[in-house]
Amino acid sequence: MAESSEKKQLLHLVFGGELASLEGVQFKDLKDLDIVGIYPDYATALVAWRSKAQATVDNAEMRYFIVHMHKLLDPETTGA
Repeated sequence: MAESSEKKQLLHLVFGGELASLEGVQFKDLKDLDIVGIYPDYATALVAWRSKAQATVDNAEMRYFIVHMHKLLDPETTGA
C-alpha cells in the first residue's frame, strides 16, 4: 500500500499529428498520430511537448498536445 507522503501520480499523455485544417482539431490521418509518451507529471510532459513542437515548427499543420489523463481517470483529482 502506498504511503500518504508519496507524491501522487498525475499522468499526462503527449501526442500530435497533422491537422486537416488550422480551423479545428481534426487530424488528417489517425494512423499517423505520433504518440510521444505518458509522463508522471506536467513538468516532464511539457519538456517532451516542447521538444516535439519545436522540432516540427516548420509544418504549420503539425500540432502536439498534452492530455491531463489523471483528470480523465479521476475527475475529482486536483492538480499539484
